Amino acid sequence: MISTIAFALLLVGMAVQAVYLFRKDEARDPASPWLSLAAGILLIAEIVRRSFEIRFVALTSMFEALVFMAGLIALLVFAIRRAARFRAERAIAFGATALAIVFLALASSPLAPSEVRPPVPALQSGWLVLHVSFTFIGEVFFAAGFVAAILQLAAKDEEKRRNRDRLAYTCIAIGYPIFTAGALVFGAVWAEKAWGVWWSWDPKETWALITWLTYTAYLHFRLVRKNTSKVMPILVIAGFLVAMFTFFGVNFLMAGLHSYA
Repeated sequence: MISTIAFALLLVGMAVQAVYLFRKDEARDPASPWLSLAAGILLIAEIVRRSFEIRFVALTSMFEALVFMAGLIALLVFAIRRAARFRAERAIAFGATALAIVFLALASSPLAPSEVRPPVPALQSGWLVLHVSFTFIGEVFFAAGFVAAILQLAAKDEEKRRNRDRLAYTCIAIGYPIFTAGALVFGAVWAEKAWGVWWSWDPKETWALITWLTYTAYLHFRLVRKNTSKVMPILVIAGFLVAMFTFFGVNFLMAGLHSYA
């Protein structure tokens, strides 16, 4: 019920965003940021409720992961709309809200059973919580960067292009160290605790590494080479698509040590 209410709030918020998105004036949208905030709080509250029910942090199923990421995206939309520098970026808020809605729609599909179940023993580890939570938080920033990069490529106005490039870079710069800590550092420690090896070239590990290398290449060219060409947003888009394949594609298409998760 909680996630359903949040889903409805996001739909209403997206409808309000759409109205303001197609207005030619600079009138401020007073409602949708707060709808995003309310939806985000409700979705995180749902994770907390499930955690109390299973007596462990509820981030060990696809349903929980999707709800968690949708909630964080909703909160990030609120933050972007409240930030003075990016307040005018209505299209980015609209696109990010659409992503949150897609994640919640997937959470309600047969792909992500919503039954509340305690995790298997191998998942009952504090290192696992650090691993998945930091990975998902990093990917939420990648999601916002993904939307900004698409709109950067679509922008005809130079000022909008620069502003979206700045937002994409900001999101990747924040998400990259968080993702690195979660997917690679905490993930390796948990793997050693659970399986006795730091790295096993499991499909999930391999694709997580490919994701990390893609964003590493972006930051290298953006910071070291000062590259601001169209290759930069393309790398951001590619990185997020690889991250989503790591999350969805590997789970359903490739067997490995992570299959039970």
